[in-house]
Amino acid sequence: MSNNQHAASSQSSVVHAGAADLDLGAVRAFVAITEDRYFSEAAARLGISQQAISKRIASLEAATGVRLFDRARTGAELTEDGRIFLSHARALVGTADQALATLRGRRRALRIDVLDTRTAAIDQVRSFYDTRADVDIEIITSNGLRSARGALTRGSVDAAFCRVTGAPEDGLVRLSAYLEPAHLLVGRDHPLAGLRQVGMAQLSGATVWMPGNAEGSEWAEYHRFLGGAFGIRIDTAGPDFGYEHFVREVGGGARASIIGEGSRIPWHPDTVRIPLVDPTPVYPWSLLYPRAGRHPALDLLVRHVQASYRPFDPDRQWLPAADRHLFTNPENS
Repeated sequence: MSNNQHAASSQSSVVHAGAADLDLGAVRAFVAITEDRYFSEAAARLGISQQAISKRIASLEAATGVRLFDRARTGAELTEDGRIFLSHARALVGTADQALATLRGRRRALRIDVLDTRTAAIDQVRSFYDTRADVDIEIITSNGLRSARGALTRGSVDAAFCRVTGAPEDGLVRLSAYLEPAHLLVGRDHPLAGLRQVGMAQLSGATVWMPGNAEGSEWAEYHRFLGGAFGIRIDTAGPDFGYEHFVREVGGGARASIIGEGSRIPWHPDTVRIPLVDPTPVYPWSLLYPRAGRHPALDLLVRHVQASYRPFDPDRQWLPAADRHLFTNPENS
């Protein structure tokens, strides 16, 4: 019999055996041995005994009706039948792994980075959950865009709310999400405390205290632009000891600060929040997410964000020039 005739005969026997039920564990063991060459090493990688992997191969050879390996001192060598079966075996294992990954992806929670659970981004997530309670959600907090890029690329988060200027990195998509109005936070003894609104011109020459403006963060850059546009000094002095310390310091002295309308800071009897107007500074939240390999529920979140988005109004609102063009498009693209 010629080599071609033998190969055709062998391939026929393998395909015919496929009509029977093949043990996927045995097929996986076969592939592992072809990669490691030794039964012992393949068994260790699969977490089973050498006796167990030998039984799996014997079972597979019985099901296919052919010998798949020749044993030698240099390791297990594929027979001609084994070489023919290898591409089919790899395809079976690959398809099974993809199917499991898809099902696990559907079962696991949608992981969303909101920077902090006291920011306005949590409102976006909560309103989404209110409409889709069937979607499991896991909230992740980090240090904003600086960590979100890597987390999204690695797949440790599925989406992130953050400020993004310019085009995102390859493989990531930016979506305009929400423009959060700014409030002035002052103590009750502050000269502006009795006003219902504070015009931005009234803050010219003033100092606002923002110890949480970490160097290199996207929100620190935003407030530098804000200070430059309206003649406000941004004071970042002092460690950031958390929200409780922050509100006590503002309430107990002459300090003023700027916070987002949606920021959930602790209540303090000596602090007052006042909307900023003429124009209203708005903080540009974007939704950043991967272009490919997305969680099955991510498209639902994207559509929810698109439906609730309201574009930038230059007659009433203020944004840094770097953000303005990204939030003016009414199509939110």
